[in-house]
Amino acid sequence: MNASRCDLLRRQFDLTWSLFEYHLERLDTEDFLWQPTPLCWTVHRQADGRWLPDWAETEPDPVPVPTIGWLSWHIDWWWSTAAAHALGRKPRDREDVAWPGDAESAVDRLRELREEWLRILEGLGDGGLDAPATFPWGRGTDHTVAHMAAWVNAELMKNVAEIGQLRMLRAASSG
Repeated sequence: MNASRCDLLRRQFDLTWSLFEYHLERLDTEDFLWQPTPLCWTVHRQADGRWLPDWAETEPDPVPVPTIGWLSWHIDWWWSTAAAHALGRKPRDREDVAWPGDAESAVDRLRELREEWLRILEGLGDGGLDAPATFPWGRGTDHTVAHMAAWVNAELMKNVAEIGQLRMLRAASSG
């Protein structure tokens, strides 16, 4: 049973990633920083050279439209946190996750996350999917690593769709 669940999760992940590669291959730094509307969340270069995201502890209403840069930062944050949990490590604080600063480095980072996640999935072994997982739900739930892996697939699929839509809107609007 675990092998078929692992296989299903991996196939779903691979499909999502193949759709992502279509966009990743076409992105440039201007795409990452393009703001489609005045109400945006993006990444900003700080005085120390780090690129940090807009953030609010309570989501504003209306929710700002994220830029591709913000979305790629967001993927790094939630996915590296999921990986840390899966490996039994302490995740980095949100404030310690910076955007790399350009398209090539951002795409490289996303591909690194993919490779790390594939190693995690391959290392689960028998029963690994049934182990308890608290991320992203917190303590007091009966969620398993299988639930977390399915959540990673769903969250990645959502972010890939958002990035793809923004990339296509920018390309279509620039003539």
